Amino acid sequence: MKKYFFFVVMSLLATAMQAATFFNVRDFGAKGDGKTIDSPAINKAIEAAAKEGGGTVWFPAGKYASYSIRLQSNITLFLDNGATLIAAYPTETEGFDIAEPNAFNMFQDFGHSHWQNSLIWGIGLDNVTICGNGMIDGMGLTREESRIRGVGNKAIALKLCRNVNLKDIRMYRCGHFALLATGVDNLTIDNLLIDTNRDGLDIDCCRNVRVSNCTVNSPNDDAIVLKASYGLGFFRNTENNTITNCFVSGYDMGTVLDGTFQRLIPQAPDQCFPCGRIKLGTESSGGFKNITISNCVFERSRGLALETVDGGDLEDITVSNLVLRDINAAPIFLRLGARQRSPQGTPVGHLRRVSIDNVRVYNSDSMYVCLITGIPGHSIEDVKLSNIYLYQQGGGAKELATRVIPENEKKYPEQTMFGPLPAAVFYIRHANNIQINNVEATIMRPDERPSVCLDDVHNISFNNVIFNQPKAPAAFSLTNVSDFRTFNCRNIRDLLIEKTDKQIVEK
Repeated sequence: MKKYFFFVVMSLLATAMQAATFFNVRDFGAKGDGKTIDSPAINKAIEAAAKEGGGTVWFPAGKYASYSIRLQSNITLFLDNGATLIAAYPTETEGFDIAEPNAFNMFQDFGHSHWQNSLIWGIGLDNVTICGNGMIDGMGLTREESRIRGVGNKAIALKLCRNVNLKDIRMYRCGHFALLATGVDNLTIDNLLIDTNRDGLDIDCCRNVRVSNCTVNSPNDDAIVLKASYGLGFFRNTENNTITNCFVSGYDMGTVLDGTFQRLIPQAPDQCFPCGRIKLGTESSGGFKNITISNCVFERSRGLALETVDGGDLEDITVSNLVLRDINAAPIFLRLGARQRSPQGTPVGHLRRVSIDNVRVYNSDSMYVCLITGIPGHSIEDVKLSNIYLYQQGGGAKELATRVIPENEKKYPEQTMFGPLPAAVFYIRHANNIQINNVEATIMRPDERPSVCLDDVHNISFNNVIFNQPKAPAAFSLTNVSDFRTFNCRNIRDLLIEKTDKQIVEK
């Protein structure tokens, strides 16, 4: 009898503790009918949990139309199976929180400069989790950078927060950003499925970030992108980040979520091809340091992009074990530029100490080949490319081999920014200490451009490189090149060229 009484008491105690830490949004007035605006009730549940020192705000099955939800510290938002949080359309009298002032708007676009004009937002918080098997549907969010009062353009926006977890949720058509995390430390993002109309995960000025096991489909913009803007009003690096075991793509929006993987829409709104890639940059006032990207698949997208153009240093980056399929722009793109959208006097940054290993590329558009380019006086340094297989479409005309490529020092960096290139496999300019090891390129159609074009490149070696390229006029076209070496390359003799102003190396 005593034992039975003990278990009854413990059960009642556990129930009381659970009631104290779980806050059902329906108990605070949420209807979950898809019509009633439930954000006042949701915010009341968050406030009640915060008064208790924290807890889980629970969304049972239902459709919760909402405007801005204001997170607080020590709060978990749990979207249960069958629960959908819907961004409602603004009206003349109701809408999302207005964008807060930011004196540093001029250094990055509007979307990166504001956080409160979002479906879910938090500033200066600790210990926040958004999880569950439910969905966030950004139906009423704009994909544009709207300054109209009451309009929201982000699903989740976090600024200067610590210890944040995003796990298991699905996100659909989430406006300009599914997630904008700025100045967030100790951020874990795991097993999200995002199918959206602009950026998926924007991780800006964040430290100690782990992105894993995510699927991000974003045909009109970047899937997973690390940035280092000046949105906080000071320089801050994005550092100690890992991205692993992810799938990124540019299929038609919604068709990864529903499993149909459609390809009916040929272009993104910028009149270029579907995007859906992993990228470092474009915003790069701060730097990128200690980053690893591994075990990821790109499909129907642009390729891997590592960019710094606003003064930040991009260094100590390791990329490994990638598969890229149906790639419509440069499969590997390294760009050091001088756009300098930063406070006046910010010097040009550096791009150095990058390792890219074990990459497989299939059906890549040969007009935009692997591209490594700095600018005059500012070279990309210390890059190693190893164990790379490229299966490219080919078809480059002979006239392209003599095309003069503009520097475009201040232009927005993009994998198609120089147009069709004069090389069939690699175009490298303004670079120093480059190693290319164990690379095989197979060109599917005859291509009449040199396999590799080098311009202002110093201390570069090609070891065990194979170019299977019909009609290739030459293996290498060299302009202002020194310390050029080839070793053990098929159909190319071992060479050491100490210095040349202009030279063609035949196959």
